[in-house]
Amino acid sequence: MKEDKPTISCPTFQAQEPVIEHIIAKVNGVKDIAQKAELAEELHEEVEVLISCPEYDEKSADCNKCRFNANLREKTATLIIKAKRLA
Repeated sequence: MKEDKPTISCPTFQAQEPVIEHIIAKVNGVKDIAQKAELAEELHEEVEVLISCPEYDEKSADCNKCRFNANLREKTATLIIKAKRLA
């Protein structure tokens, strides 16, 4: 079953989303925690573009969906990086 993707009408999101999804697929494809952490660093950088978007409007539903997804992905990247430190 295919997961429904959030539909967000934003050029910044539209540009970043394929890059972010590609990195996530690479993270999911490797088993080595060091490689995962390296990719998580990349993920963190790309997600930061969305989190620090200068066009963010707290009244916009699209902006709120984007910020929510970006924050979730940032937390995921941070957890992977911390897991490497514990390994």
